[in-house]
Amino acid sequence: MIRVVLADDQALVRKGLASLLDDEDDIEVVGVGEDGVEALRLIRELTPDVACLDIRMPGMNGIEVAEAVRDSDVEVLMLTTFDIDDYVFGALEAGVAGFLLKDSDPEIIANALRQVAAGRGTIDGSLTRRLLREVAQRRRLQPMAVLPESGVQEILTARELDILRLLAEGLSNAEIAAQLHVEASTVKSHLARMLPKLGVSSRLQAVVWAYQNHVVALRE
Repeated sequence: MIRVVLADDQALVRKGLASLLDDEDDIEVVGVGEDGVEALRLIRELTPDVACLDIRMPGMNGIEVAEAVRDSDVEVLMLTTFDIDDYVFGALEAGVAGFLLKDSDPEIIANALRQVAAGRGTIDGSLTRRLLREVAQRRRLQPMAVLPESGVQEILTARELDILRLLAEGLSNAEIAAQLHVEASTVKSHLARMLPKLGVSSRLQAVVWAYQNHVVALRE
């Protein structure tokens, strides 16, 4: 059972999310907060698997909550109604496991929680290209690891580099495995070794690292 704490300053959103998730057999909403301060209290008291947070809330915003729990075992899925802005970059730096738009279909939100709980991370497809384009254009984030002069080959093996490039295309572990003709468990093992090498803690941060260090480039 995936235990979830929800937090959003809009009552309708809170109730709607709680209702739709309670219909899922493998998800249990154990706490619901109306602001960031209450969300942090609930997370610390209830130790859920995932905290599903609005990115903008009074008291403490979702980013501040994510930073406060980043050294715990709680994964954070951030919900937003906004286009890419400094809030999203701040959330990325805080190590959140995923982003979704609030108006995503219920089944997408439920599946995203499953992905995040399993440590795989997720990002709404409609946000991906905008996020990466902003990274490329604005360079708001510093590279999360310093790329040596000899290049990425000094950090990653050839297989890890293949996986990173496919990850940047938005492929899941299973899809990457199919492309490389290996088992999904093999991809997962490579990712587990690769993330520390890059100095990042999530798949999403690894993708940003790849764009910042010109391992991959945005297509027009």
